[in-house]
Amino acid sequence: MLGEPVRDRRAERHAATRAEILEAAWEQVRANGLAALSLRDLARTIGMQPSSLYSYFDSKNAIYDAMYAQGAQQFVDEQKASMRTPDDPLEALKAVLRFFVNFCAADSARYQLLFQRTIPGFEPSPASFKISEDNLAELGELLARCGVSDPPMLDLFTALGTGLTDQQMSNDPGGDRWVRLIDEAVEMFYQHITNKARKPGKGRRPRS
Repeated sequence: MLGEPVRDRRAERHAATRAEILEAAWEQVRANGLAALSLRDLARTIGMQPSSLYSYFDSKNAIYDAMYAQGAQQFVDEQKASMRTPDDPLEALKAVLRFFVNFCAADSARYQLLFQRTIPGFEPSPASFKISEDNLAELGELLARCGVSDPPMLDLFTALGTGLTDQQMSNDPGGDRWVRLIDEAVEMFYQHITNKARKPGKGRRPRS
């Protein structure tokens, strides 16, 4: 029919091969560790010469960057699909931390890529990192509505998430020993920020 867009089959094949390369890369790092990505092994897995990979990615770091973008987008998509934020601030904070720890603990390679600096010389591109930045900005707005707006308290809250995640993945992978501590940790945190909010500011005398 006239007016129908012409399919760019070459572009479709190129995109499909890129997706296949990334899928194989994820399988490799999950099996061997994030820093163990091998272009030679990757090419062998998908049935091409190592040099042919450069038709799809400029470098190994470009593959890591595409993986970072995939992982960051998965975080956003799963958060929107599964995380419900109650009106109660304490319960909302529990939901945020519970989602973060469970998402991270589900895939150690993805967690290391998104939230740790384990690959020497790699930093995500501005376009890939923007996915995380935009999501972090939305999270900051949510936390502010829950009473967490002071930068040091934001840092403390994120440290709770990464700390529980690291303990869970290092000492009880596949279990829930530290996952079960999420609610209690958030309650302690919320009590702390509530107490801080009640204290008079520095240099101010309490009202009589």
